[in-house]
Amino acid sequence: MAFVLAFFHRLAPGAIAGELQQAFGTSSASLGLLAATYFYVYFAMQVPSGILADTLGPRKLFTAGALVAGAGSVLFGLAPDFGLAVFGRFLVGLGVSVAFIAVLKLNAAWFLERQFATMTGLLMFIGNMGGLLSAAPLALVVAETSWRHVFVAAGAISILLAVFTWLFLRDNPRELGLPSMQQLEGKPEYPPANGNWREALKTVLANPRTWPGFLTHFGQIGAYLSWGGLWAIPYLHETQGMERQLAAWHTSLMIVCFALASLAVGALSDRIGRRTPLMRVLGGVYVLCWLPLLWGGPLPLAASLALFALMGVSIAGATLVWSCAKEVNPPAFSGTSTSVVNTGGFLGPALLQPVVGLVLDLSSRGAAHSLDDWRRGVAVLFAFALFGWLCTFVVTETRCRNIYQERI
Repeated sequence: MAFVLAFFHRLAPGAIAGELQQAFGTSSASLGLLAATYFYVYFAMQVPSGILADTLGPRKLFTAGALVAGAGSVLFGLAPDFGLAVFGRFLVGLGVSVAFIAVLKLNAAWFLERQFATMTGLLMFIGNMGGLLSAAPLALVVAETSWRHVFVAAGAISILLAVFTWLFLRDNPRELGLPSMQQLEGKPEYPPANGNWREALKTVLANPRTWPGFLTHFGQIGAYLSWGGLWAIPYLHETQGMERQLAAWHTSLMIVCFALASLAVGALSDRIGRRTPLMRVLGGVYVLCWLPLLWGGPLPLAASLALFALMGVSIAGATLVWSCAKEVNPPAFSGTSTSVVNTGGFLGPALLQPVVGLVLDLSSRGAAHSLDDWRRGVAVLFAFALFGWLCTFVVTETRCRNIYQERI
C-alpha cells in the first residue's frame, strides 16, 4: 500500500496540470520543475536507499519514509505558494524514494530466486494501481472537489500506513523463526551486508554488467514516466482536441496495460528462463509507439487508445532490468544493485520533464503550443526511448540465476 501511494504521487501532476498552473500561475517549464522535484530527490535517494535496505533493513526504511511522505503530501495540499508546493513535493519524493528498493529487498529475502521476476512483476502490478488512481480517477475527483483535499487525505493515509508497517512488516523469515530461502533451496547461506555499505557500493559500481541496465532505464523508463507523469494529457488536449478527462483515460489505460504486462512479463521470463529476448522485443515495440506521437496528426479515438495500451504493454519489458541487476551482483548486495539500476529510471524524468517544458516554451515563445512545438518536445522523449532500447543489446543474459561468480 505504501508503494501504491508512491506511484500515485509519481504520476498525479499529469492529471492536475491545469489546476496546478492556475493555482500557482506557472509556465510550462515551472510546471515541469514542480513535477520533476519528486524525481530529483527520488533519483538522489536510490543508491542510499539500497545501502540502507542492505544494512538497516526495509522495515525501518518503510516506516520513516511513509511518515516523511505523509508530511510532504499534506504540505503540498496546503501550500499557499509555488515555493512551498515544490518543498512539499520534495518531501513526498524523499519519503517514497525508499519504497521500491525496500520491496525488492523483501522479495529477495521472502521468495525463491526463480520467483524473483514473477514477484517483481506482481509488485509493479500492485504499484501501478496507484498510478491508475492518479490518472482518470484523480481527474474525476478533482472535478468534484479540490486537488488540495486529495493530497491532504493522501498524507493522512501515508502516516497511518507508517504505523501498520512498523507493527506488521518483518525484514526476513529468520525474524519469525522460519528457514531462509537459501536453506529451502539447499544452497549455502550468503552472509548479510553487516553494515559494509562501502564494499557493497564499490562492488556494484565497479561491475561493468551493472551499467547497461542503468542506461536502459535512463532512456526507456525515463521517457515513459515523463510522458505518463506530466506531458501526455496536455499533448492530447492541445494536439487532438480532447477534453482532459478523456485524455486522462488514455494514461489510465496505459498504466493498466503496464501493470498487467509487468505481471505477465515477469512470470514468462521466469518460466522460459531468459531475460533479454523479452526486453529487446518489447523495447523495440515501445520505440515504434513514439512515431505516431512524433507525427502528431489526428488519430481516431480507437487508434489513440490502442496506441497508449501498446505503450503500456511494451514498456513492461524494461522491468526485467531489476532482475538482471540482482543476478549479476552478489546476492547480499541485492538492495544496492537494484537501486543503482533504478537510479537511471528516475534520472531520466528528472531531466526530461523540465527539458520538455523548456523546449515547449522556447518553441512557442510564450504563445499557445502548436503541433510543431509538441513535435519538438516529443522528439526529445523519442530520442531517450530509442537510446534505452539500444542499451538492451548489451545487457547480460543471466538465465534467471545469479551469475556473479561466473563473471569474466
